[in-house]
Amino acid sequence: MAIDNNIMVILSSPSGVGKTTLTKKIQQKYQSFKISVSYTTRPPRSNEVDGVDYNFVKKQEFEKLIKKNAFYEYAKIFENYYGTLKKNVDESLKKNDIIFDIDWQGTKQLSKFKNLNLIKIFLITENKEELKKRLINRNQNTADELEKRYNSFDEDIKYWSDYDYILINKNLDVCFKQIENIILMNKKNDINFSQKAQ
Repeated sequence: MAIDNNIMVILSSPSGVGKTTLTKKIQQKYQSFKISVSYTTRPPRSNEVDGVDYNFVKKQEFEKLIKKNAFYEYAKIFENYYGTLKKNVDESLKKNDIIFDIDWQGTKQLSKFKNLNLIKIFLITENKEELKKRLINRNQNTADELEKRYNSFDEDIKYWSDYDYILINKNLDVCFKQIENIILMNKKNDINFSQKAQ
């Protein structure tokens, strides 16, 4: 597979829309895709594994990496840093397509690198109330965190115009199929990928 044909798919959304689930589904179906594992200063949740879900680091270590210009993108979200290390992406891109689970701030920064073959997809729920219901149902946040995530919805959707595609995740399987079609359309010249996708 030619390096210059490898794509980088960005999935962004307000919290609770399902981007992490969809990211994992894509990687499971397509072996050519690797998930970009972000660095973060937030503590791991009980079901998260260091190096798999995130690279969990101390704030001091993260800030050292910022000073070294080691990130393609980073952002401070709900008091914690999140970032994509250049070295990891550049290594992965030699052999694989990459999928990112990042927010609009990260997307804006990645878009500045014109050498990256980016496909930017923004996921939303049908409405704000549906988002609140999902955040409550997933039961991963304190009441205070839930309120912050819910309130950030209006800020997030201001950045739709930065994306190539806007998808409503009303049904996970339908949304997955839509993302799959976007990927296949952008990979249609890659014979190896097309064969694997059969």
